[in-house]
Amino acid sequence: MTLLCTHISMSGYVDANVFRKSCQVNCGVMMVPSQTLLKPVKAHQLRWWICAMLFASTVINYMDRQTLSLLAPYLKISYHWTNSDYANLVIAFRVAYAVGQTLCGRWMDRLGTRLGITISVSFYSLVSALTPFANGFFSFMGFRLMLGLGESANWPAATKAVSEWFPAKERALATAFFDSGSSIGGAISPFLVLWIYFHWGWRPAFVVPGVLGFIWLIVWRKVYYPPETHPRISGEEREMLRQEKRSNGSVDTPAQIRWRDLLRLPQTWGVIAARTFTDPVWYFVTDWFPVYLVAKGIDLRSGLIAIWIPFLAADLGNFAGGAASGYLIRSGWPLGRSRKTVVVAGACGTMLLIPTVFTQNLPLITFLFAMATFSYACFSTIANVLPSDLYKSNAVATVSGLSGTGSGIGTILAMKAVGYLSDARISKSGHVFDPIVIACGIIPVIGMLLVLLLIRNTRATQEGLVRPI
Repeated sequence: MTLLCTHISMSGYVDANVFRKSCQVNCGVMMVPSQTLLKPVKAHQLRWWICAMLFASTVINYMDRQTLSLLAPYLKISYHWTNSDYANLVIAFRVAYAVGQTLCGRWMDRLGTRLGITISVSFYSLVSALTPFANGFFSFMGFRLMLGLGESANWPAATKAVSEWFPAKERALATAFFDSGSSIGGAISPFLVLWIYFHWGWRPAFVVPGVLGFIWLIVWRKVYYPPETHPRISGEEREMLRQEKRSNGSVDTPAQIRWRDLLRLPQTWGVIAARTFTDPVWYFVTDWFPVYLVAKGIDLRSGLIAIWIPFLAADLGNFAGGAASGYLIRSGWPLGRSRKTVVVAGACGTMLLIPTVFTQNLPLITFLFAMATFSYACFSTIANVLPSDLYKSNAVATVSGLSGTGSGIGTILAMKAVGYLSDARISKSGHVFDPIVIACGIIPVIGMLLVLLLIRNTRATQEGLVRPI
């Protein structure tokens, strides 16, 4: 009689080396280890759990930053802030966020994703939880500066993790997954933050996202390791990632490339432009949309659904952009053409913001903003995945950080203009934000043109400084 038993490893595969040792026979009965009763983990599954953690981090990140914008209409009354005052608070966050993206991107390439994100989330969660101690304009500004600095590491770190864990054909979808956390966080925030505010005031509304960040950290420390050392990665998934590195010629990670060398490359400036000319539009929606609706004469209590629908649309846009690009690659399109096709479609779609200046109808405004944020998110997904398409692991977070700084500078200038123009046009009932919304519809088209012009195969591609696209 032939006796058969197996020992299932944590990855879900048969471990031949322990096969004989794990078989025990007692009085003719085979003793089977209990692990064999567990359902094997499917191959290539772990990296999507990693991406789910990045998604959750982004959700909490956006809940932290959204709290002030949602409470702004009420805090403006309590603390007698003008639109320019509120714009300066937004700018304080953006200044720290812009500087932090470049610094934290470089720092992330040196420390690694696991430790870098641990430090970043710990810091900004603590800042959020301590914000209730603010008691005036300047103390709020101090907390926003610290929050911006802490949160700035999220995108460079997540982009680096995607470059390490995903092959090129899946990077856009993986990026869409974690980036969709921004729109999900934005959609959830009005319900959570305003509910807390109406029941207990503004201070507890800042504490809850901070607590969620610390809870997330506990799971992160247990789940995340680099693919080379992860104890739960399957042999098949590890081998797939090794082959991906070999195909990109990046098995050995060279020394870090200097900032000045990266800034000499047109591809770097194309990546920077992709976010510099799109993110200000998104931040106008996240930071000013409640104020914009009030300026249109809409009560936030009756227009609550209008606040989160554009965020939900952006979430769908993240996945649509990533899925469309991945489909084109699988259909045989070159990587660069598949990415740029989505960029063109996304930039054109943001122009749907412009017709909102002609109406005060809430359902129509909501629909047009939703279509525009859907289109923006398609473009944004590609903008976030470009660093991992073009650069090796030792430069991905650095270039992502540089693009974040470009985004931050563009957003700072935009927010200053929004505050100034909205105060100057305060007498234009219902049309305070018209020039701003028109600009938001046009500016991403400029970014699209710069991406098409700058991101291409050049001499640097032949020299191996950037990957072909």
